[in-house]
Amino acid sequence: MLKKVVTISVMGLVIVMLPACGSNNGGQELQSAIQEMAADASDAKDQNYKTQFQDHVFLGDSIIEALSFHDVLKEENVMGKAGGTALFALDDISDLVSRSPKQVYIGLGSDDILWPTEDPQKFSITNYAKLLDNIKEKLPGSKITILSVTPVTIDAEKAEPRYKSIKSYNEALKELAELKKVEYLDLTQLVEKNITLFDKDGIHFKAEFYPKLLQFIQEHTR
Repeated sequence: MLKKVVTISVMGLVIVMLPACGSNNGGQELQSAIQEMAADASDAKDQNYKTQFQDHVFLGDSIIEALSFHDVLKEENVMGKAGGTALFALDDISDLVSRSPKQVYIGLGSDDILWPTEDPQKFSITNYAKLLDNIKEKLPGSKITILSVTPVTIDAEKAEPRYKSIKSYNEALKELAELKKVEYLDLTQLVEKNITLFDKDGIHFKAEFYPKLLQFIQEHTR
């Protein structure tokens, strides 16, 4: 709704300013004004996500942590940390419970895939299942959505071959979601449409990715 209001306001202002833009210089000034207002509208929409997700919590690794790092969401709505895994997240249950979220989004797996054990996927999924059971027990009224592990670039996969198991890991997450009767959201399509927003390491994302992530979540979750 906010986006529509801002867009209508911008269009109205453009119509008012058109008669004053008969010269090339006037046209350039109008274009600059439109770009500035569009940027303001984008900023307003991003800030509105803080309100829209104020009773939700994102639990996960450094990719999730960036939601608050880039000031897209408030810190109290984000429980992400570098090196976060399903095993480590088990220690964060009490903190999560204290925040009383209506909706919990879990974004884990990028680091679980790299866990130094014989079968990282089996080890991780076992702990992920425990994590879901704990959350469901202690927050019975909260909805839970598992977010898939985001793909990495070809160069990142070459540098770390274990990332080749992302697809297999996501399939296991989807099966786990069905078993535990929680929602599963595949982010692959979103990332593939925004490959220019990968950060330099080909694993993490630039700030511009995160409003798109939240919009995608809103459009594809119940």
